[in-house]
Amino acid sequence: MALAHELDKSVETGSLSDESKGMTYGELIRDYEPLPDTKWRFGKPNYARVNKFYFQNRTMKHKEGSLEAVVQNLVKNWEVESHHIANPHQWKTMDVSKFQAAVNGGCPCNAQLMADVGPYNMLIGETADYTGKVSFEDSNKNFSSSLPEGFAFEVLEVYSGPPTVTFKWRHFGKMSGTFTDRNGKQHKGNGEMLNLIGMCIAKVNEELKIESLDIYYCPNDMIKPLLGK
Repeated sequence: MALAHELDKSVETGSLSDESKGMTYGELIRDYEPLPDTKWRFGKPNYARVNKFYFQNRTMKHKEGSLEAVVQNLVKNWEVESHHIANPHQWKTMDVSKFQAAVNGGCPCNAQLMADVGPYNMLIGETADYTGKVSFEDSNKNFSSSLPEGFAFEVLEVYSGPPTVTFKWRHFGKMSGTFTDRNGKQHKGNGEMLNLIGMCIAKVNEELKIESLDIYYCPNDMIKPLLGK
């Protein structure tokens, strides 16, 4: 998501800037355009810092118009909505009447539940060192604090196209901040790169709206490095 400490709550509406879309780097990597009545949850997101980190540290540069580029753009747009728009009825990347997301074959959540708890809590859940019972805002603040240059995302490979899109992904960020575990203990980062690799099976309709996400990865691969383990 856009970093929590760079959100301006006084700006509740409006389009993303060219910098947030990636245009200042010569590539359109996020082309999200909100509905006219959309209100940003925490203020309009600013992706300038995470985009800079993405372009400096990505491992893949997909050809414009390729399946990989289309899937990556869709996921980045999905992230805009799931993190930054509170009302699911204002979401455009998902068919909210059908949408479900599940992690590692677990119990699926619908659009409203994801909007309530937030993607971090939905995707990580309960581990020995993290609890998904913290608030949406607190989870975003915690990971923004832990990864102050952003937690960038890229699609590594796409194995099948619509309507069932199977792809391998990478999330990455520099652990140069402070992470707070479920017991309130703070852990100072060592400045190393956190690389998180996973798989996703996304079912989409003819309009490329997401109907379901089945995500596979190890949550401890994200949390343990933030503890210095």
